Amino acid sequence: MIARMNIHEYLANLSQEQQRVYVRISKLVISLVPDVEEVMSYEVPTFKYKGKVLLHFGAFKNHMSIFPGGEVTEKFADRLTGFKVSKGTIQFTLEDPVPDDLMKDIIKFRLDQIASNT
Repeated sequence: MIARMNIHEYLANLSQEQQRVYVRISKLVISLVPDVEEVMSYEVPTFKYKGKVLLHFGAFKNHMSIFPGGEVTEKFADRLTGFKVSKGTIQFTLEDPVPDDLMKDIIKFRLDQIASNT
């Protein structure tokens, strides 16, 4: 059986800079969704609201990603120029993070999606 990592173990394997990015994103999410649940899903930290995925966060050797879903990357395509984007994934770097105002808009959009599907 493969041992599954928890969020603290996942973060402990990141650089301090990547940890700071996760904390920044986490604070933004919590400021908008105080009752959000932080769990591991697909082996990455995940924010869930009302049992639904709000977004996933992943850190990799040369970039980090948020995974808010395909409708998000379509809706905000004009604001995501300069980022590597694929369906449902937004890649960014320490030098060029997703701006706070865009993160907040993505989170609010996901909240609206979850609210309309419950």
